[in-house]
Amino acid sequence: MTRGADEQGTGETRLIAMGSAALMEGFALIGFETWPDADAHDLEGILAELINHRRQALVFLEPDLARSDGPMLRKVRTEGGRVVVTEVPPLQAPGNYHPEVESLVVSILGAAALEGGDE
Repeated sequence: MTRGADEQGTGETRLIAMGSAALMEGFALIGFETWPDADAHDLEGILAELINHRRQALVFLEPDLARSDGPMLRKVRTEGGRVVVTEVPPLQAPGNYHPEVESLVVSILGAAALEGGDE
């Protein structure tokens, strides 16, 4: 695992990426703290640490982790604040990726809202 500068107490926002080892290699190259092959338990631990220490963080997760149902992930998503969690497409099948917000948009605006326009 690659550690970001914030763990040394600089007060900066932590940039964290969690997911498959292959995808994490790219995030490590751009300076992210990476958690290759992390699971939901790892995610919950990191989020608990961030919340308990009142740290700022931007956390990128592959769909498996982003859609896990742990209490810390729910807390971060419902309360908002210093920790921002976002989902990134899996490296293995980026063309088949559909973010969770897509179903919400379709339910409110209809499928046509997601269709590309002729510009």
